[in-house]
Amino acid sequence: MNAVAIALHSIAAAVWVGGMFFMLVVLRPSLQVLEPASRLPMMATATRKFFPWVWMAIVVLMLTGYWLIGAFGGFSAVPVYVHIMHLLAWIMAALFALMYFVPNKAFRRALEANDTEQAAKSLNTVRLIVTVNFVLGLAMFAIVTGGRYW
Repeated sequence: MNAVAIALHSIAAAVWVGGMFFMLVVLRPSLQVLEPASRLPMMATATRKFFPWVWMAIVVLMLTGYWLIGAFGGFSAVPVYVHIMHLLAWIMAALFALMYFVPNKAFRRALEANDTEQAAKSLNTVRLIVTVNFVLGLAMFAIVTGGRYW
């Protein structure tokens, strides 16, 4: 059962962090070929499709993470790097929730109201939070792969 939890945990992390990489490094720069009026609706569509996957990844990561901590003897038995990962996981989840419920909602409302200036500002805030989460996600991968060698 632990092998299944580790596999699901890894897949969920790859979906979330890989999706952020794609959105920041591939999709966003690629949208520059579109007219400005088309960019915002395209990002709205992309985030509408990606964000449910992030919610699912967060649930899977939390469930499997706690399962594995329990399987390895609980918080008192796991190494320091697992505690760091635990803290970063909650920070990332909180940042995603904040981004989803505040600037993302503002972006969608502004886009529906045809307020492209406000939509662009809100989307930029989304991008900034996603960038912070992406950096934290990369740090998590480094901790996961290297932490046991500290």
